[in-house]
Amino acid sequence: MIKRADLRDTETVRAITEQTINSVYPKYYPKGAVDFFLSHHSENNIKNDIEKGIVYILYEGDNAVGTVTVKRNELLRLFVLPQFQGKGYGGRLLDFAEKKAAENYSKIIIDASLPAKPIYLKRGYVFTEYHTIETDNGDFLCYDVMEK
Repeated sequence: MIKRADLRDTETVRAITEQTINSVYPKYYPKGAVDFFLSHHSENNIKNDIEKGIVYILYEGDNAVGTVTVKRNELLRLFVLPQFQGKGYGGRLLDFAEKKAAENYSKIIIDASLPAKPIYLKRGYVFTEYHTIETDNGDFLCYDVMEK
């Protein structure tokens, strides 16, 4: 079941986001980039998006296993807890988010982190832009903008 998050779900979305970033991203990015991701997906930013009604949580039974944010035609903050990855939950969230965005837009945009890029390529997304952000410690965060 996927439901729209409300302010009572802020901690749930934050926990899914932080656990996923802390588990997966250090395999792909240096510490400064991981810290940047964590601050970018801060509790305050999550709360602001929840107040706008654009954050969703995927449940398996009573367990919150993933989250996605749909801001107009952009898919943001798509995370599945590490222990639930590889079981189709990310695909379910992506299907849901794409349908939500397609209600009003013909093009869907996503910023693809290095670990997620192969998933989006398999789903028919194409590369449109490449970005690099310098972070703390002189580290760099690199990501692609993709669209479908």
